[in-house]
Amino acid sequence: MDRLEWSDGQLFPNENLVVNQVGIRLYDGEDKTPFDNGTLMLTTHRLIWRDAVDTSCILTLPLSQVVFSEEHPSGLGKSAKIILHLSAPAPGRRPGPVTHSSNDYIRLSFKEGGQTEFYRCLSTELGHRRWEHIPLTVQSTHKGQVQPRRAGIVGIERNIQQKQKQTDKHISEAFEDLSNLIEKAKPMVALSRSIANKIKEKQGDITADETIKFKSYLLSLGIPDPVTRETHGTGDKYYRELAKQLSGILEQPLKDCGGMMTLTDVYCRVNRARGMELLSPEDLVNSCQLLVALQLPVRFRVFDSGVMVCQLLSHSEEKIILETAKVVEDKGSITAEELSQLVGVSVILAKERLLSTEKTAGVCRDESVEGLRFYPNVFLTR
Repeated sequence: MDRLEWSDGQLFPNENLVVNQVGIRLYDGEDKTPFDNGTLMLTTHRLIWRDAVDTSCILTLPLSQVVFSEEHPSGLGKSAKIILHLSAPAPGRRPGPVTHSSNDYIRLSFKEGGQTEFYRCLSTELGHRRWEHIPLTVQSTHKGQVQPRRAGIVGIERNIQQKQKQTDKHISEAFEDLSNLIEKAKPMVALSRSIANKIKEKQGDITADETIKFKSYLLSLGIPDPVTRETHGTGDKYYRELAKQLSGILEQPLKDCGGMMTLTDVYCRVNRARGMELLSPEDLVNSCQLLVALQLPVRFRVFDSGVMVCQLLSHSEEKIILETAKVVEDKGSITAEELSQLVGVSVILAKERLLSTEKTAGVCRDESVEGLRFYPNVFLTR
């Protein structure tokens, strides 16, 4: 932390911005610091951190001070981090928040994701070492040098947090086994894809029932490279990529279950396939709302009752209404539960089929103490 310097945040004439990411917390080694939320900018020569609240609080770190870097993925209750191992403080450096630190590395915590893209860009810049070929050109200014800031609050914060250091260490050790399990997840998924490809190549030697059964086992192992905030950042790009992946995951299951699935079933199926990279209900809804705009084979629909579903683009509402009306006519009368068992869909979707058929005057309802029952519409047929 004693390698960081106060700055005005301005880029030098021969310095270019590479990438930036919001929601970054700074650690002095394993110790927390007051710099818990800011924007981190990577340039061709420096790392620049600007506080999200106090925008005049700006820290810089020359890339020449970075010996090597490490990327640590997120875990249960932990955000993803990039660790920067630093060389000894340069003589004659400008003032910073800490005059002396016992740690020779800092940690950058990515609370809102995006560390994968940032780490890729950082590794590229460290490899190019542009600061050696294009030294920074300092412009003369009448404003004078950057004024040092007092770091008394840092000392107070560190004294308070020192008491929590041992507790944090114990928590990290407790989750060490879980982190190892997470590391094993992707190789397991890769293995499942390899087995699936072998099955496809030898389709003639395996019966259809055996193939379907084995594919159901593979589904429980997960999907490779799930779209996450760490790999695709935040905002519209994340939701677009997630929508594309959802479409790919759901297309075949939708064909198997009649072309429509409730959003609750989609949520359970997708999160089972994603393994440890669980998806929030909000992210699922936001990504599903982009399915139509992206012209994907799966689309999002909300019924008048508020029930939300995903359905295939090829799903024919008219065909379903005709089939439902015929079933009701053959049975004489039917409830949503009975239709659910006959056609193999959930009770919610069976009720929506009956309500949609009722809207087109295909059936009539009878609501009594025994519940809701539907009958053929004899007013139109007789």
